[in-house]
Formats: sequence, structure tokens, C-alpha cells
Amino acid sequence: MPWRGSSHDLGATNESCLISSLRLMEKPRVVIVGGGFGGLHAAKALATAPVEVVLIDRRNHHTFQPLLYQVATAGLSAIEIAEPIRRVLRKQGNATVLMGEVSGIDLERRVVMATGQQSVPFDFLILATGVRDAYFGHEEWAEHAPGLKSVDDALAIRHRLLTAFERAEVEPDETRRAALLTFVIIGGGATGAELAGAIAEISRHTFMGEFRRIDPGRARVMLIEGSDRILSSYRPALSAKARTQLEKLGVEVLTGSPVTDIDEHGVSIGDRRIDAGTVLWAAGVEASPLGAKLDVPVDEMGRVLVTDDLSIPGHPHVFVIGDLANVEQDGRPVAGVAPAAIQMGRHAARSVTARLNGDTPGPFRYVDRGTMATLGRSAAIAQIHRISLSGFPAWLAWLFVHLVFLIGFRNRLVVLLEWARSYLTHGRSARLIVGDD
Repeated sequence: MPWRGSSHDLGATNESCLISSLRLMEKPRVVIVGGGFGGLHAAKALATAPVEVVLIDRRNHHTFQPLLYQVATAGLSAIEIAEPIRRVLRKQGNATVLMGEVSGIDLERRVVMATGQQSVPFDFLILATGVRDAYFGHEEWAEHAPGLKSVDDALAIRHRLLTAFERAEVEPDETRRAALLTFVIIGGGATGAELAGAIAEISRHTFMGEFRRIDPGRARVMLIEGSDRILSSYRPALSAKARTQLEKLGVEVLTGSPVTDIDEHGVSIGDRRIDAGTVLWAAGVEASPLGAKLDVPVDEMGRVLVTDDLSIPGHPHVFVIGDLANVEQDGRPVAGVAPAAIQMGRHAARSVTARLNGDTPGPFRYVDRGTMATLGRSAAIAQIHRISLSGFPAWLAWLFVHLVFLIGFRNRLVVLLEWARSYLTHGRSARLIVGDD
């Protein structure tokens, strides 16, 4: 039956509530946890719905994750790929944004526990907390091989990358200098390939003529993949073309080479040792731990097994979307990419509206519009249904799609101008080294 009123009275609860003064007593509350692609688009899709929307995120900004690698490699500044969530939703009168860490969820009482033992009741819940890096039981590797999931990660990687060249410039020992100029990226997916290509371009083009004691062009960039090919989600022919393009940029691609150890001085691949001053991780992810706290079935990666309308079994008012959800379609898992998260967010919003009207939500169907990865200047691959593109045409398609999805007119304009400048000059504007090592 249609929703007729909230069962939660914030004035009656014993716990301190973050937003008691903002409660709209006549409207049901939709709490969204996570301000990524899925969560943010779910909130926007509820703009005209007769609900109160509360979006909670541990950071105050939405990050355009597909371009994080460009922040990490000094191509863009963080401000150009991130936007304050409050600014994005500032004109949405039914939306409230809270900055806080969600520590638990009580499904029976319909309460989200947030930072400081505070609670936020809900009538509907949408979880979109994504994934984090997975080190396959070797958590000690994280200190020596950071991953790339946030702006903080990108800035830390940029610091390591730029500092490596500076240290090599003043290092008198030739062996140590060679290690400092060796960059190892573990994981041959899109993030790993993009990082490898960008670092190769920096060393061979951006830094040329700027150092006096070292030749940046002699830097060694290695992409290590445990399976038999990089970018394995693409067709084999495209994967092979991607490898060729990376090798032309100067990247050493090692496939069938699982890493067995990582320490502060480099990596080991079986009996082979590679001394490296910078090691980056792009080899695997696992779901946010929040999914496991729902006490519902999860897969080996910690992703929640959802029903066809993205709700969880036994709780039709709770939806899990994006990378946190295990969604299968036509016998295959839906890829953990931004377009899928966006579509899930919008579907979850429609499902909320349907339940408010007493209707049964329809099943989620992902519309795959293709995938693409950029590898460097005029180098990319794209797989759009039966069409395969590589090289300059794929690179242009990648530029266009990412500009369209980037949030904020200012960001689109600045990024476009920065890309044009970089293409013409090989320059990278965000090369400041700030903070302590």
C-alpha cells in the first residue's frame, strides 16, 4: 500500500540526531550513504519526489574517479575533478547533505548510525559506498604500494612520483638512482594502464630538458599483470593493441607475472627481483565493509547479493547500488563502471517512488553504452557494442565522453583547456610538491 506516514519520531528517540531540526514530519525520509556516481544521481533523481533526501558521505565532495589518475600524474588539479556535494544539490530543496562516517545500520529499527554515536532514521535506504583496494591477504603491502581511490590517494601518489625524480637528481649512487627512476604499477586494468602511460609521458616528454644530472627519459616504467593479458575485460584484439600502444610510449608490460612480495625497496615476481623507488597498486578491489554489516548474503568480494530491483532480500525498502552491489544480467555480472552506478542510482530512486505509490518496482536493466580507456597522448582503446576503436579515434571518443559526464560547467571548461594545452605542449600544470614526505 502507499506510504502514509513516517514511523520515526526524532523527538522521541533517545539518541542525539544529526538533523532533528530539519525533519519534515509529513514526508518519508530517503537516506543515501555515499556521494559517488550512484548516490549522487539517486539524490538528484528524487528532486521532485515527495520525500526528504538525506545524503551522507565521509567527504564533502563528489570525485570524478575516472580522472583521478590525471591528478595523480600532475595532469589536472584536484579541484578540477571534484565538486562539493552541497554545491551540486544546493538548488534541490528536499535534499540535506551531512558529512560523516557511517558505522552501522539497524535494519529493524531503520536507523543509520553515523559519526559520534549519532543516528539518522530512515524510511528508505540507498547504500552506495563503493569499493576499496584489496591486497589479497597482504595488507602490509598497502604501505609500500598505495592504491588510487580518492583525491587524497591521488595527491599522495603525485607526491611520490614527482619526488622520485627530485631525489634521483641529487642521488650520487648510480644503482640507487636507477631504482629511484623505476616505477612499477601492479595491475593491468584500466587504472594501471592509464597510470603507466601517463608516467611514461611525464618522463619522456614533460620533464625533458628540466634536469641536469639525470635523463628523465631513461626512467623505467613497468606494468605488471598476473593474468595473460592487460585490460582483460576488452576483446583480445583491443587488449593487444593497448599493449602495443603502451610499449610505444616506453612502458614495459609484463603479463603472466603475479607479484609475490612488496617492500619499501621494490617488488618480487617469483624469484625475480625488481628494485623500484615507486610502486603503485591497481590490482584488485573489495567492497566497502558496510555491505557485510547488513547481515545479508555477500559474494567473495563483499558485494551484496541484491534482488532484480536492487533491494536486499527481506527488506524491500533498502537498496544497494554501484560497486557495492553484485548485479547479474543475462548470466554475466554488470561491470563496476560509472555509467552502471549512475543507472543503478536512478533506478533505485524510481523504485522508491514506485513503493510510495503502492506499485511494484520493475527489474533493473543495465544499458551498456561501451567502455574505453586512455593510455596516453592520442592513445586509447574503446569498445562500443560491436565497434572497436583504438589510437586517435578512441582517444577523441574518450575525451568527449569524460567531458560530458564531468560535473560542473566550470570543471568541463577548465579541463578542456588544460587538455588542449597539454596536447600542444606536453606540459602538466599541477606539478607542485607540497606537504611532508
